[in-house]
Amino acid sequence: MDFSLPQDLVAYLAELDAFIEAEIRPLEQQDDNIRFFDHRREWARTDFENGGLPRHEWEALLREASIRADRAGHWRFSAPKKYGGKDGSNLWMAVIRDRFTQMGLGLHNDLQNEHSIVGNFPFVNMFEHFGTEEQQREFITGGFERQRRVAFGLTEPHHGSDATHMETVAVRETRGGVAGWRIDGEKMWITGMHVATHCAAFCRTSGKAGDAKGITCLLVPIDTPGMVVDEYMWTFNMPTDHPRMHFEDCWVPESAELGPVDGGLSIAQSFVHQNRIRQAASSLGAATFCVEESVKYARERKPFGADLARNQAIQFPLVELATQCEMLRTLIYKTAWEMDQLPHKELEHQLSDKISMCNYYANRLVCEAADRAMQVHGGIGYSRHKPFEHIYRHHRRYRITEGAEEIQMRKVGAYLFGYLGPRRALYPK
Repeated sequence: MDFSLPQDLVAYLAELDAFIEAEIRPLEQQDDNIRFFDHRREWARTDFENGGLPRHEWEALLREASIRADRAGHWRFSAPKKYGGKDGSNLWMAVIRDRFTQMGLGLHNDLQNEHSIVGNFPFVNMFEHFGTEEQQREFITGGFERQRRVAFGLTEPHHGSDATHMETVAVRETRGGVAGWRIDGEKMWITGMHVATHCAAFCRTSGKAGDAKGITCLLVPIDTPGMVVDEYMWTFNMPTDHPRMHFEDCWVPESAELGPVDGGLSIAQSFVHQNRIRQAASSLGAATFCVEESVKYARERKPFGADLARNQAIQFPLVELATQCEMLRTLIYKTAWEMDQLPHKELEHQLSDKISMCNYYANRLVCEAADRAMQVHGGIGYSRHKPFEHIYRHHRRYRITEGAEEIQMRKVGAYLFGYLGPRRALYPK
């Protein structure tokens, strides 16, 4: 067994570091763009008079960074080569995201807006496996050309983790001689609707509440009559782009169907695995950053004439966190490598428990590490002149989104006790 990183990956990390120093850091400092990352960050990013949405200047900066990264061949790294990417593997993406967040806040990788100079494109796999050729051209190619952007419309005001109980329904209806679907219902936390061109709306099309079968994904253009954004919900971490919205007599043609009718749940499940492992790696890197910054501060700070680090009350909590980071890094890298050995559609059946382990544990760990960093740094750690409160507020959301940690633990339990996954054969009915 060889646990060392492949040399070509190590070389690519050095290439990314050089690109950040040459292209991204100067942009970060230009025109007072540092206001988006220093103590002014929340105010600079948030248009408080416009529903709390991201300010145009903030999103324009993120766009410019991604354009530069695309020009340098980095932004599409994880995408297939036929779309201009490099077929970037899950392992490489995990290592890159871990490394980026270990650098702290910066334009190179700011997950508040899911932004990175090495982009994450779960919709590519979704359209590759479930879309028609026409949909692949429109939404994959169009997405990279920045002509298409799809919001993920699964969650509802009364149904989050219990997604199979969704109340949004679609019924077949012909209008003007064209067969299609009429959609009625409500959705919530549909991130990115303010810049989306389409909403991938998951609707009950047959069966009863709780049935896995009977859910269909419909691609609804943003200007479709009857699809209405009601308000953007203000959150612990601002700015917000997470609306509450509703569908009322909203009609789309059958060509809006993504994947099989009544088989939409598998589309939703396919979306989460890549997101979960990469987001886990980001949380791990941010946790490591918090630990390392705390160690540095504890060696420099000298209350009562001695290093703060001399105190075991400072050492021991950081020792625990450092140990957990090291163990988790091994699990995340191993799981990402295993993901690369399986066909995409097999992940849910073979490896979903390990992905969930990585995700829920990393998200919990980064919150603990950010809280500990605030405590070690004292008053300055609690201020916005240090990044720890921002890290905490941002990563706290991931204990709920991408599958609440309780749901992910339930998935792990189902695999562990043989109700799902490879161990089912050990416990026949």
